[in-house]
Amino acid sequence: MAKAYRKEDFDYIMSKVGKVDPRVKEYLEEAGYEKWSRCHAPVNRGRMMTSNITECINGCLVEARVLPILGFLEEVRILFAVWNCKNSEIASYINTTLERRFQEILTDNGVKAAGSYLYCVYESGKRYIVDIERGTCSCCQYQIDEISCAHAIAVLKNMKNWIVPDFVDADEVLPLKYRRPPERPKKGRHLKSSESLTSSNHCGKCGRAGHNRRTCGFFPKES
Repeated sequence: MAKAYRKEDFDYIMSKVGKVDPRVKEYLEEAGYEKWSRCHAPVNRGRMMTSNITECINGCLVEARVLPILGFLEEVRILFAVWNCKNSEIASYINTTLERRFQEILTDNGVKAAGSYLYCVYESGKRYIVDIERGTCSCCQYQIDEISCAHAIAVLKNMKNWIVPDFVDADEVLPLKYRRPPERPKKGRHLKSSESLTSSNHCGKCGRAGHNRRTCGFFPKES
C-alpha cells in the first residue's frame, strides 16, 4: 500500500484494510498519507533515491575512513570491484540486451506510436501511455521515481531512429563550482532539524547531562 504508484491502487488497498480493521485505517488517515504513501508524497523520489545511494556507499566506507589516503582508496577500489564482479555474474545469465521483464514487454505485447513523443505500451492486457518529452507514464512510476520505468525503457529500446536535439548534443558538462573542504568527512550523519540534539556532556557537580560544572545552576558558585 505504501509503495503504490497510482492513487487508484492505493484507494483499493486502503478499502480492503478498512474492511479488515477500521481502526488501522483511521490511524493511517490521522498520521497523514503524505508522510508514508509514495503516491501522496509532496515531492518526487529522485532526490531521495540519489541521496540514499550516496549514504549507502558512505555507510560501507565508515571503517575505512581512519586509514591513510592510499589505504582508503584501495578499500574503495576493492569495494567497487566486488560489486562489479557480482553484477557481471548476474548479467552473464541474461541472453538479451534487456532484463527479462523489459524484453517480455517488447516481444509479447509490443510498443505502438501514438504521436511524436507519445507511445502506447501493452503489458498483461493493460495499456500504458508513455510521454518521452515530458518524462511521464500512466503507471506514475516514471514521474515519481524520476527514473525510467519498464514501459519507458521498452519505448526507448524500440525507437530505431533516435534523433538527438542540437542543444543536447552541444551541451557542455562542467565540473562542480564548489570545492570540498580539506578535511575528512565525519563518520556520523548530519541530524535533521526535526531530530533532537542529545549532549553527552555531564556536569561534574550534579551529574546531570546538558551542561558542565561551570554553568551548573543546581550548585551556584560560592561568593
